[in-house]
Amino acid sequence: YYGILSKLQLSDDEVATIMGHEAAHALLEHAREQMGKSMATTGVLRMGAAVLGLGSLGDVAAQVGSNLLSLKFSRSDESEADALGLVMAARAGYDPRAGVSLWKKMMAASSGRGGPAFLSTHPAGQDRIADIEGRLARVLPEYEAAAKPARRFGPPAPPKQG
Repeated sequence: YYGILSKLQLSDDEVATIMGHEAAHALLEHAREQMGKSMATTGVLRMGAAVLGLGSLGDVAAQVGSNLLSLKFSRSDESEADALGLVMAARAGYDPRAGVSLWKKMMAASSGRGGPAFLSTHPAGQDRIADIEGRLARVLPEYEAAAKPARRFGPPAPPKQG
């Protein structure tokens, strides 16, 4: 993880935002849910194509439709993990406002890359920032009440050029 920590110069609070997000995925069992959703969606769409007599063209359409729906499910999972991760980081004493600065750094680092939002497995950076900002009023009291970490590390030194 040194590369992302160094390149984006992430603070402890920003790292806690990422770690909370990833832990939330595990706690919410998103990988297991995603497999079930994908299998069910593909099966239903393929049955519909068979009933309509669309043959192999219907099978391809069902697969494309299933993939597009899976992307939507993935974006929902990402938003859910963002929300729980923010609470987890705040309760651990890390500033949830760092989610905003993290996503600004992520957007700046990836500017000009990426396709349309509806083809992405993750919500757009601006949408994530807006979601985090919308949750801050509920999460900041958790942060204020939490014991703060006794030790801070800060970002690593940028890699030496040359």
